[in-house]
Amino acid sequence: NSILDLSEQNPRHRKSNHRMDMEQKQAEIIDQLVRRASTCNGDSLVPIIVDATSHPSLFAFSEILALPNVAQLEGTSDSVYVDVLRLFAHGTWGDYKCNASRIPQLSPDQILKLKQLTVLTLAESNKVLPYDTLMVELDVTNVRELEDFLINDCMYAGIVRGKLDQLKRCFEVPFAAGRDLRPGQLGNMLHTLSDWLNTSENLLVSIQDKIKWADNMSEMDKKHRKEAEEGVEELKKSLSMKGDFGSRGHNEMFGEPSGVMNYKEDGMRSKR
Repeated sequence: NSILDLSEQNPRHRKSNHRMDMEQKQAEIIDQLVRRASTCNGDSLVPIIVDATSHPSLFAFSEILALPNVAQLEGTSDSVYVDVLRLFAHGTWGDYKCNASRIPQLSPDQILKLKQLTVLTLAESNKVLPYDTLMVELDVTNVRELEDFLINDCMYAGIVRGKLDQLKRCFEVPFAAGRDLRPGQLGNMLHTLSDWLNTSENLLVSIQDKIKWADNMSEMDKKHRKEAEEGVEELKKSLSMKGDFGSRGHNEMFGEPSGVMNYKEDGMRSKR
């Protein structure tokens, strides 16, 4: 089989629970790091930023990036670590390679995470990712290495679900975790959600109209059924009355009149 499907290995409720657990765990990690960072200033923030961008279960960084004391690193000798945070919040492995000369060298854990985040970014715009594109974007040299990374470090990590199609050399991604919003992305997202809301409201009105039409048709059907049943009952009564009348008429026409019997009886009496 040329298709390896890891999206349906577990029941849906297990996947849903796993995703909820992952989101809860990530929220707890962010909360801990934000509390730590809130009490620090200057170069004491650097190890917290390194820990955040190295943590295997953390894929969102906007809360830390938004802290006032982190913003105060701008213009200092440690301002490059704000760039590191921005890279992990919005960037990709390709962005790092283009700016590697002015960003501190990444650790293996940071490199792995940035490549995971790169897959999430690619999946935002395309649900079918060609192997050739992935190998270029992730700086991977062969298909085996790529598939091992997608399986072990992306799908098993819970950040994506999908199918590896070895024949078509592509990765189909029906689900990918979301990244931090990039500057200017919020407006586009609000516009998309607004369009979706308008479409949903129009659809809801259409459905309600169809429900009203169905209710009216149902009431008309009940009314017609009732009228038909009443018509049948009237017909039954009419036929019953005609049946009674016909029976009485038959007796009068073909029954033995009582006067004949009296005449015979009178004759017999006279002979006697």
